[in-house]
Amino acid sequence: MRDFLQAMASSSAERAAEARRREPEAALRRRARGAEPAPPLRLHPAGFDLIAEIKHRSPSAGRLAPRSTPADIAARAAAYARGGAAAVSVLTEPDAFGGALEHLEAAARELPVPTLRKDFLVDPYQLLEARVAGAGGVLLVLRILEDARARELLDAAGELGLFVLLEAFDEEDLHRAAALVPPDAPGAILIGVNSRNLSDLTSETARHARLSQAIPPGRRRVAESGIADAADVRRAVRDGYDLALVGQALMCAPDPEALVAQLVAAGRAEAGAP
Repeated sequence: MRDFLQAMASSSAERAAEARRREPEAALRRRARGAEPAPPLRLHPAGFDLIAEIKHRSPSAGRLAPRSTPADIAARAAAYARGGAAAVSVLTEPDAFGGALEHLEAAARELPVPTLRKDFLVDPYQLLEARVAGAGGVLLVLRILEDARARELLDAAGELGLFVLLEAFDEEDLHRAAALVPPDAPGAILIGVNSRNLSDLTSETARHARLSQAIPPGRRRVAESGIADAADVRRAVRDGYDLALVGQALMCAPDPEALVAQLVAAGRAEAGAP
């Protein structure tokens, strides 16, 4: 997966360069400044929240859902919100995940919770794209970013009012996150641990428990990958996580709204347990 991540980063840089050729950054920045504010990220005092994801394909599982119209995507995002999701993550990477910025726009339209642009973002231009599309947050994968570029993207997110899910895979990533995001750093920054094994793309949920205590203090913790049911959510809460990001299970569920509600209820019950 290390090669996969680098391939995704290279493709992302090419997409950003092509988009910049179509629309200069100054023009896109003006549009971003004039965009309607996104709903703020509101986390529940009970101690657990869910980020529900829309993705049509994944490298590990293949196609998860048939091609969707904008109306289909908007309806799914609305169902997630009705179920109690605090935010809706939308894949915009086109090649491996079948995503598009148009999917983000469709989900964000009139949604009462913020959307998160999930992609392999490497250029501040792409954060402007996210804001214009209606996003309230972005995913940043530390593994593909040098420290200087990560700081640049974090600063850009702050300027645009975007919350950040800063994604780590191991202790080294988390040490870097601690240096990049000290406890007094401004902005809404969540720290995520992705349980994917970087060699074979399988999910190793034991990684969540092992890495939980290495997460920088003062930040909400997000368990990513391998969360499929209420038992997984309860385990993540016991391991010290405040949120979970769930995609594949929801995309395959016959009633995603009901599954969101079930996962949220399980997490909050566990968080409130003595």
